[in-house]
Amino acid sequence: MDRWQAMRIFVRTADSESFAGAARQLGLSPPAVTRAVAALEETIGTRLLTRTTRSVKLTEAGRRYLEDCRRILSEIEEAEAAAAGADARPTGTLTVTASVQFGRLYVLPIMTEYLSRHPAIILRALFLDRVINMIEEGADVGIRIGHLADSGIVARRVGSVRRVVCAAPDYLSRHGTPTVPRDLREHQVIGSTGLDPSPEWRFGQDRKASVTVRPRLVCNTVDAALAAAIDGHGIARLLSYQVAPAVAEGKLVLLLEDHEEPPVPIHVVHPEGTRTSAKVRSFVDLAGHRLRGNRLLKAGFASG
Repeated sequence: MDRWQAMRIFVRTADSESFAGAARQLGLSPPAVTRAVAALEETIGTRLLTRTTRSVKLTEAGRRYLEDCRRILSEIEEAEAAAAGADARPTGTLTVTASVQFGRLYVLPIMTEYLSRHPAIILRALFLDRVINMIEEGADVGIRIGHLADSGIVARRVGSVRRVVCAAPDYLSRHGTPTVPRDLREHQVIGSTGLDPSPEWRFGQDRKASVTVRPRLVCNTVDAALAAAIDGHGIARLLSYQVAPAVAEGKLVLLLEDHEEPPVPIHVVHPEGTRTSAKVRSFVDLAGHRLRGNRLLKAGFASG
């Protein structure tokens, strides 16, 4: 078995954490997969996977080698696509990253549509509430909400959202409604480490006004912070698309709208390179079209 195929088998085994799972996905027998990984380890001279009765786990050397394998296999696919021409059929594995809630609500439907259009593609969703190094973690395409700092990526702007302050009507009836940002100091605040870990909330189009909040409840996911706000436990600061359904249903009320920051951009991004593979190019085109057409991903979102 050639080295390229062995690396491909190793990557699939690492992703599925199972020799049998990798075998099913690749149409091979489990012994063939096991032998391929063992031969790769013997050639390299180090253990890549730790075997248990239930699963396999990457060693430290295996984690480093996995990153290199993803990069090499991606470059091979790009070279093949370039040789085949711009109209080449998308093939191979495509890894797409986004934040957890945005990925579930907006990116996953795009991914399933893409799968129905391109039967030779395998899609891998990498939904995390943190900004990743796309090259190191093997991501081909990302959807990022926020201002971009990475100069090594190609970005296509597809929309924008607002950072909004909100609370449940029940909470406001019990504690009153803040009318200016400094009023937040007298209120119960719900923090979200996944979205905005800083205790300093900025306001105004110039972002010069600020309030240091002291959350009594801090959640590590947006879903938890949103649920706590709906249940009336305090005031939360989230993104407009996240609260839109609850606002439309009257479960949340938007506050301090006249003091909001400028809209936050949304970009579809991919690592910069001399070639863009057919799979990346076609997914970016579809994602851009779908996201630009979504009214909730425009800064003018309203509750009505």
